[in-house]
Formats: sequence, structure tokens, C-alpha cells
Amino acid sequence: MPSGPGAAPQTTPKVVTFGEIMLRLSPPGFERLLQSPMLVATFGGGEANAAVSLAHLGADSVYVTALPKNAIGDAAIRALRAEGVRTEHIVRSGERVGIYYAETGASQRASTVLYDRANSAISQMLPDAVDWTRVMEGAAWLHVTGITPALGERGTAATATAIAAARRAGARVSVDLNYRKKLWTEPRAQEVMGPMMRDVDVVIANEEDLQSVLGVHVPGTDVTSGQLNLQGFREAAERVTRDFGPSQVAITLRESLSASDNGWSAVFWDGSQKTMYESQRYSVRLVDRIGGGDSFAA
Repeated sequence: MPSGPGAAPQTTPKVVTFGEIMLRLSPPGFERLLQSPMLVATFGGGEANAAVSLAHLGADSVYVTALPKNAIGDAAIRALRAEGVRTEHIVRSGERVGIYYAETGASQRASTVLYDRANSAISQMLPDAVDWTRVMEGAAWLHVTGITPALGERGTAATATAIAAARRAGARVSVDLNYRKKLWTEPRAQEVMGPMMRDVDVVIANEEDLQSVLGVHVPGTDVTSGQLNLQGFREAAERVTRDFGPSQVAITLRESLSASDNGWSAVFWDGSQKTMYESQRYSVRLVDRIGGGDSFAA
């Protein structure tokens, strides 16, 4: 790395993420919920996971959310700061932190997630609660997901407000579609997320997200059986850039051999160059399934 009087200054890109951080309660190891009277408490959430990964990758990672003024909210902020994430723009409001209960899958038994997030702080946050002009000052990137709009009208408005501020600041915008059928329906997801894509630069998704959130089908693909049609993914990505507006699409390709073993790879479509890039394939023994897509987004 160059140094000395004539060296160019080294800059670290500022990346802002926005969404809900939740309290995660999980039984130890591969146990079922309450198989033993113990739950391990940690924190997680799609955008928070991405923020932590970005900090680990060396970015100036700034996370925005709403958390109540109580001990759990304080603990969530401490957990983020411990990973190198900046938290000064977090809004302290609302009555509760959302909770999810997660069982780790094993072999043929799939992982299970149960939500308890109704009326959480971020779902009650007003769109003008965040000073987005200040947050986005000097930022190179804003990253959001389709989870926050799924929380209701205020979540949708807050996400749209954040994206608009990013465009004004000249920052690029990425959206991980992250469809959650436990939070909303496919027709509602398409109604909300479709128009939002006009102000997005990069879409991050898997084949289910593309179908459920944008109504874009990937032909000739069945990840359960391990059948992946790369030409089908190219056609789907090209349709996203043509019909919705983003110039780039990143798609994760996961072959679910079991809850414990997956095949992972990805493709990246650059609409401006009409070029698709394919990663190598990794055979993965899963330690914790939750958050894998968020680390890919980062």
C-alpha cells in the first residue's frame, strides 16, 4: 500500500443499511424448541447481518433502525458496536424489539423460524423519524431489503424515504428482495416492490424471490433436485433489468441437498454490458443457515 507525502489518501466507502434488528431465541445445538428449558439469546436481522459483514469486510458500515429505550434495545446496540458497526443514527422509539425463535435444521429436518414481531419499534416508526439527508452524507451505498416494506405501511414509507434520500445523495441502492411469506402475500409484495425498483441499481435475489416479489419466473430450474438452468437465470435477470429498471442483478443458486448440506454458487448479470458472470460452486456443510444470503449481499 503506498505511503508517504506523495501517496493518494486511502478512503473507506461508507455503506448505509436500514431495517429491523430482532432478538433471536434458539435452543442449543440441534434441539427442538423447549426440548430443554433453555434458549440462547442473540441478535439478527437481514440488514443488520449485512451491516456486520460489511464492517468485517472493511467498509464504513452505518446501520439505521428503531429500537426502544430499554435494556434489550441497549443490548442490541452494544452487539452492533462490538462488530464495528456505527449506530449513531439509530432512532430510540417504540415499545418492543421484535423476536424470532429459530430451530436449526439437521439432515432431512428443515430449519424452522417463528416470528413474534407485531408492533415492533421499526413497524411503528414514522417515515420522518430519521434525518436521511444527514445519514446519507458522504455515503456510497444504501442497502435495504423487502422485509421492511412487508412490516406494513410505515415500513414501506420508511424504505421509500431512505431510497429517495440515497438517490438525492448520489449513492447507489441495492435491494435484497428477501420474500417472507409469513409477513405478506405475493400480490401485495409485487404491488409494493415493483414500483420501488425504478430507483434501485442492484437487485439481489434467489429464484423464489424473483417469482414471488417481481413475478419473474426462472425457467427450467428446480433447486430441490439440484437442477439449475443458467440460461433460465440469464433470461430472468435480463427481464428484471428490462422491465423494472435496475442495471444489475445478483442471484444466489442454492441446491438444498439436506438441511445440513447445500451446494452454493451465484450469478451476476450486468445489464449495461449484457454479460452474465458465474461463480464457482461450493459444497457447504451448514453451521447456521440463517444469514447466509445477507453475507452474500454484503
